[in-house]
Amino acid sequence: MERILVVGSTGAGKSTLARAVGRRLDVPYHEMDALYYTGPGWAVNGKLVEEVSALTAGPRWIIDSIGSADVRDLLWERADTVLWLDYSRRVVMPRVLRRSLRRTLTREPVFGGNRETLAGWFSHEHPAWWAWAQHAGRRQEIERRTGDPRFSPLRTHRFTRPARAAEWLRTL
Repeated sequence: MERILVVGSTGAGKSTLARAVGRRLDVPYHEMDALYYTGPGWAVNGKLVEEVSALTAGPRWIIDSIGSADVRDLLWERADTVLWLDYSRRVVMPRVLRRSLRRTLTREPVFGGNRETLAGWFSHEHPAWWAWAQHAGRRQEIERRTGDPRFSPLRTHRFTRPARAAEWLRTL
Protein backbone atom coordinates (compact mmCIF):
# COMPACT_ATOMS: atom_id res chain seq x y z
CA MET A 1 0.00 0.00 0.00
CA GLU A 2 1.95 2.94 -1.29
CA ARG A 3 -0.29 4.62 -3.88
CA ILE A 4 -3.72 4.82 -2.30
CA LEU A 5 -7.10 6.21 -3.32
CA VAL A 6 -9.71 6.74 -0.64
CA VAL A 7 -13.09 6.84 -2.39
CA GLY A 8 -16.74 7.21 -1.45
CA SER A 9 -19.53 9.71 -1.49
CA THR A 10 -19.34 13.26 -0.23
CA GLY A 11 -19.34 13.18 3.57
CA ALA A 12 -18.18 9.58 3.95
CA GLY A 13 -14.98 10.60 5.74
CA LYS A 14 -12.48 10.19 2.91
CA SER A 15 -10.20 13.02 4.03
CA THR A 16 -10.26 11.88 7.65
CA LEU A 17 -9.35 8.31 6.74
CA ALA A 18 -6.74 9.40 4.18
CA ARG A 19 -5.00 11.63 6.74
CA ALA A 20 -4.99 8.84 9.33
CA VAL A 21 -3.69 6.20 6.90
CA GLY A 22 -1.07 8.64 5.62
CA ARG A 23 0.18 9.25 9.18
CA ARG A 24 0.24 5.54 10.04
CA LEU A 25 2.08 4.51 6.89
CA ASP A 26 4.12 7.70 6.49
CA VAL A 27 2.62 8.24 3.03
CA PRO A 28 2.18 11.83 1.79
CA TYR A 29 -1.50 12.83 1.84
CA HIS A 30 -3.00 15.09 -0.84
CA GLU A 31 -6.49 16.54 -0.60
CA MET A 32 -8.10 16.48 -4.04
CA ASP A 33 -10.44 19.41 -3.35
CA ALA A 34 -7.44 21.56 -2.39
CA LEU A 35 -5.75 20.58 -5.65
CA TYR A 36 -8.94 21.19 -7.65
CA TYR A 37 -10.06 24.54 -6.18
CA THR A 38 -7.26 27.08 -6.25
CA GLY A 39 -8.76 30.48 -5.63
CA PRO A 40 -11.64 32.76 -4.78
CA GLY A 41 -15.00 32.10 -6.40
CA TRP A 42 -14.27 28.38 -6.40
CA ALA A 43 -11.76 28.83 -9.24
CA VAL A 44 -10.74 25.52 -10.75
CA ASN A 45 -7.06 24.68 -11.16
CA GLY A 46 -6.17 24.99 -14.84
CA LYS A 47 -3.10 22.84 -14.29
CA LEU A 48 -4.86 20.05 -12.40
CA VAL A 49 -3.99 17.29 -14.86
CA GLU A 50 -0.30 18.23 -14.91
CA GLU A 51 -0.12 18.57 -11.12
CA VAL A 52 -1.93 15.29 -10.42
CA SER A 53 0.18 13.55 -13.06
CA ALA A 54 3.40 14.76 -11.43
CA LEU A 55 2.17 13.92 -7.94
CA THR A 56 1.05 10.40 -8.86
CA ALA A 57 4.28 9.69 -10.76
CA GLY A 58 5.87 9.49 -7.32
CA PRO A 59 6.26 6.20 -5.49
CA ARG A 60 4.09 7.00 -2.45
CA TRP A 61 0.91 9.03 -2.09
CA ILE A 62 -2.63 8.95 -0.75
CA ILE A 63 -5.46 10.96 -2.32
CA ASP A 64 -9.00 11.34 -0.97
CA SER A 65 -11.07 11.16 -4.12
CA ILE A 66 -12.39 9.03 -6.95
CA GLY A 67 -10.97 11.90 -9.02
CA SER A 68 -12.64 14.46 -11.22
CA ALA A 69 -13.38 13.26 -14.75
CA ASP A 70 -10.17 14.71 -16.20
CA VAL A 71 -7.88 12.83 -13.78
CA ARG A 72 -10.01 9.85 -12.77
CA ASP A 73 -8.43 7.22 -15.03
CA LEU A 74 -4.94 8.53 -14.26
CA LEU A 75 -5.51 8.08 -10.53
CA TRP A 76 -7.02 4.63 -10.88
CA GLU A 77 -4.27 3.46 -13.25
CA ARG A 78 -1.48 4.61 -10.93
CA ALA A 79 -2.96 3.53 -7.59
CA ASP A 80 -2.16 0.16 -6.03
CA THR A 81 -4.89 0.28 -3.36
CA VAL A 82 -8.45 1.58 -3.10
CA LEU A 83 -10.09 2.18 0.27
CA TRP A 84 -13.82 2.42 -0.43
CA LEU A 85 -16.06 4.03 2.18
CA ASP A 86 -19.34 2.61 0.90
CA TYR A 87 -21.66 4.10 3.49
CA SER A 88 -25.41 4.61 3.27
CA ARG A 89 -27.05 8.00 2.95
CA ARG A 90 -28.17 7.54 6.56
CA VAL A 91 -24.49 7.70 7.57
CA VAL A 92 -23.18 10.38 5.21
CA MET A 93 -25.99 12.94 5.26
CA PRO A 94 -25.75 13.84 8.97
CA ARG A 95 -21.98 14.16 8.53
CA VAL A 96 -22.31 16.49 5.55
CA LEU A 97 -24.97 18.58 7.26
CA ARG A 98 -22.95 18.97 10.48
CA ARG A 99 -19.76 19.84 8.58
CA SER A 100 -21.49 22.39 6.32
CA LEU A 101 -23.37 23.97 9.20
CA ARG A 102 -20.12 24.33 11.16
CA ARG A 103 -18.30 25.79 8.16
CA THR A 104 -21.15 28.22 7.46
CA LEU A 105 -21.48 29.42 11.05
CA THR A 106 -17.75 29.74 11.76
CA ARG A 107 -16.89 31.11 8.30
CA GLU A 108 -14.15 28.49 8.20
CA PRO A 109 -12.05 28.88 5.05
CA VAL A 110 -12.04 25.85 2.80
CA PHE A 111 -10.35 25.18 -0.53
CA GLY A 112 -8.77 28.14 -2.27
CA GLY A 113 -9.79 30.42 0.61
CA ASN A 114 -13.48 29.99 -0.20
CA ARG A 115 -16.18 29.69 2.43
CA GLU A 116 -19.52 27.98 2.65
CA THR A 117 -22.30 30.56 2.92
CA LEU A 118 -25.94 30.63 3.90
CA ALA A 119 -26.84 31.51 0.30
CA GLY A 120 -24.81 28.48 -0.86
CA TRP A 121 -27.25 26.18 0.91
CA PHE A 122 -29.79 27.03 -1.82
CA SER A 123 -27.48 25.98 -4.65
CA HIS A 124 -27.62 22.49 -6.18
CA GLU A 125 -23.82 22.48 -5.85
CA HIS A 126 -23.89 22.82 -2.06
CA PRO A 127 -22.25 19.77 -0.41
CA ALA A 128 -25.52 18.65 1.20
CA TRP A 129 -27.46 18.69 -2.07
CA TRP A 130 -24.47 17.25 -3.92
CA ALA A 131 -24.07 14.39 -1.42
CA TRP A 132 -27.74 13.47 -1.73
CA ALA A 133 -27.87 13.70 -5.51
CA GLN A 134 -24.63 11.91 -6.35
CA HIS A 135 -24.72 9.15 -3.72
CA ALA A 136 -26.17 6.33 -5.85
CA GLY A 137 -24.27 7.32 -8.97
CA ARG A 138 -20.97 7.52 -7.11
CA ARG A 139 -21.52 4.07 -5.64
CA GLN A 140 -22.28 2.64 -9.10
CA GLU A 141 -19.19 4.31 -10.60
CA ILE A 142 -16.90 2.92 -7.90
CA GLU A 143 -18.47 -0.51 -8.17
CA ARG A 144 -17.98 -0.46 -11.93
CA ARG A 145 -14.34 0.60 -11.57
CA THR A 146 -13.50 -2.00 -8.94
CA GLY A 147 -14.88 -4.66 -11.30
CA ASP A 148 -13.17 -3.24 -14.41
CA PRO A 149 -10.39 -5.54 -15.72
CA ARG A 150 -8.18 -2.47 -16.30
CA PHE A 151 -8.08 -1.94 -12.56
CA SER A 152 -7.96 -5.59 -11.47
CA PRO A 153 -4.44 -5.25 -10.02
CA LEU A 154 -5.81 -2.81 -7.42
CA ARG A 155 -6.29 -4.12 -3.90
CA THR A 156 -9.71 -2.92 -2.83
CA HIS A 157 -10.88 -2.68 0.76
CA ARG A 158 -14.63 -1.96 0.89
CA PHE A 159 -16.05 -0.70 4.17
CA THR A 160 -19.82 -0.56 4.53
CA ARG A 161 -19.80 0.79 8.08
CA PRO A 162 -17.57 3.33 9.82
CA ALA A 163 -16.82 0.81 12.58
CA ARG A 164 -15.32 -1.59 10.01
CA ALA A 165 -13.06 1.13 8.62
CA ALA A 166 -11.96 2.09 12.14
CA GLU A 167 -11.29 -1.54 12.97
CA TRP A 168 -9.19 -1.94 9.82
CA LEU A 169 -7.28 1.26 10.56
CA ARG A 170 -6.32 -0.05 14.00
CA THR A 171 -4.66 -3.04 12.31
CA LEU A 172 -2.26 -0.86 10.29
